[in-house]
Amino acid sequence: MTPSFQPTDTLTGRIAVITGGTGAIGLASARRLAQLGARCVLLYNSESPEAAAAKAAALPGSGHLTFKAQVTDSASLQAVADQVAAQCGAVHILVNSAGYTQAVPAADLDALTDALIDDILKVNFRGVIATIRAFMPLLKKSEDGLIVNISSIAGFTGTGSNLAYVAAKASIDVVGDALAKAFAPHVRVISVSPGVVDSTFVPGRGADFNDKVAPTIPLRRIGTADDVAAVVQACATTMRYVTGTRIVVDGGRHL
Repeated sequence: MTPSFQPTDTLTGRIAVITGGTGAIGLASARRLAQLGARCVLLYNSESPEAAAAKAAALPGSGHLTFKAQVTDSASLQAVADQVAAQCGAVHILVNSAGYTQAVPAADLDALTDALIDDILKVNFRGVIATIRAFMPLLKKSEDGLIVNISSIAGFTGTGSNLAYVAAKASIDVVGDALAKAFAPHVRVISVSPGVVDSTFVPGRGADFNDKVAPTIPLRRIGTADDVAAVVQACATTMRYVTGTRIVVDGGRHL
């Protein structure tokens, strides 16, 4: 049965899986989805099970789950997908928010080592594809699935934390478009592309960097994790007749 794709103001009964679910954008997205009734499954990697469970418990609603999983480990992802299938039956929303980067100037090719390139592509490109592969059967089972890939304006401006990150995000955008066509109408795929976000995602970039960049952004402030999460929420609710595209949430920084 083909979904109607009509806007909705509730996500009650929906299951949302979020990689990087305890990070800034992932957790903000979970909070917004949970407020509308979704049951969230937070995938995490670097923090303790107790810390992850506490963040899930603080979300609105009940029944939220946490699982430790590495997006670079396909067996780990499949094991989690199997557990989600057993406990939830299907998945309606997948938010790919896990990521990794380091700040390397574009002209410093010596610092962009082979190992760093491999690590960044492994997490930010291969890891996203592996996650989609693991959860696609559950998304298809819902017959009204949504994949939101947290991308970056780096993917189309060529300006970002480093060139490998630029390549990874550009690749995810293009592959996302291909997946949107391949799995329509039962699974939608959308890239959400932030600019600079106030978080600890890029090592070494803090308040000084934000203060320097904010005046150069047309809307005159740095983005927040909730700015991005609001777009994720819209993709799941009011923007349901949207797939195979990129939504930019950067205050105009790409201009």
